[in-house]
Amino acid sequence: MQKTWRWFGKNDPITLPMLRQIGVEGIVTSLYHIAPGKVWPEEEIHNLNNFIKNQQLTWSVVESVPVAESIKYGGNDRDELIENFRLTLINLGKLGINTVCYNFMPVIDWIRTDLNRTLPDGTSTLFFDKIRFGYFDLKILKRKNGEKDFTAEELQKIEELDRTITQEEKDQLIYTIIIKTQGFINRNIVGENQNPVDAFNSLLNLYQGIDKNQLRENLLYFLKKVIPTAEEYGVKLCIHPDDPPFGAFGLPRIVSNEDDIEWILSAVNSPVNGLTFCAGSLSAGIHNDVARLASRFVKRVHFAHLRSTEVLDNGDFLEASHLEGRGNLIEIIRIFEKENPALPMRVDHGKLMLDDGDKNYNPGYSFHGRMFALAQVEGMMAVVRNELNAGIY
Repeated sequence: MQKTWRWFGKNDPITLPMLRQIGVEGIVTSLYHIAPGKVWPEEEIHNLNNFIKNQQLTWSVVESVPVAESIKYGGNDRDELIENFRLTLINLGKLGINTVCYNFMPVIDWIRTDLNRTLPDGTSTLFFDKIRFGYFDLKILKRKNGEKDFTAEELQKIEELDRTITQEEKDQLIYTIIIKTQGFINRNIVGENQNPVDAFNSLLNLYQGIDKNQLRENLLYFLKKVIPTAEEYGVKLCIHPDDPPFGAFGLPRIVSNEDDIEWILSAVNSPVNGLTFCAGSLSAGIHNDVARLASRFVKRVHFAHLRSTEVLDNGDFLEASHLEGRGNLIEIIRIFEKENPALPMRVDHGKLMLDDGDKNYNPGYSFHGRMFALAQVEGMMAVVRNELNAGIY
């Protein structure tokens, strides 16, 4: 597999020369300054591509070309927005940038309640606390009928938390779930003058009446419009799984399990209609056997995120070591190296370690933590290659 790295452009404090020194071969990036739904100009794609090439690296994957919310909920302007997406694919394909990761998650890109959960070794990681998430949902957002999504025991714990939580903790939840996480990825909520809770609720309201079947139909409508263009220009599209792969905020989820993936790949049965295999997102759902999913869909995987999670008995989960957890990365690597060896992969959601905490990196995108994870994954890749060469696997 090709070793790639998510890089946030020329203003990223992690520079391309730094990445060359640690063995990175390909870059995963985006035109982050262009708002969702706008066409990416060919000249801007060309300039960034040349900048990467001049550092002896390759722009391997676009992550992401954002899918505008109106496409997801089926707004009146979705045809115009889909056309802009299609034109962006043409401009990318003309320049030989041929793998595009995207997601179809309504409103949110991923959810954590703690961006710096300290571990026993002194490092820190991303964490999802179900009760604190429930508190945010029911007590801060005050989502109508939201209590139906929680058990009686969970509701009791949310009430107990309500009696002790501080204003600082409430503000931190808002910052973590809405501002910090969604601000650098989804870019739906920007601007200092916005009330983030009101803005978030406004986005949620756009999906009233949109259930799983309707969201699937909206995805199908989108794919039927863009897949022919992707085929013509040699661009592979790969949808990212839901993170986490279970319901949140009453929003429908359509990329959370084996049946979901099968439906998407069958709905438009084209080799360019593929999957971003995120072992971390999938492993956060205890219903998913991650190795089984990799084996079943390996030929339709165009990009891999190698990370792992540990799911606790109460439903909380955290980013695990890349050598541990439910992601079972060594087995995933065996499957991909044997059946899809040219696949671009990147390590994901590295821990904060050493002086990472002082750098204000985007959450999950530390330097030393991801470098450490890359070394772990590269070691597993070497073991697997030796196994394959010896005919063991």
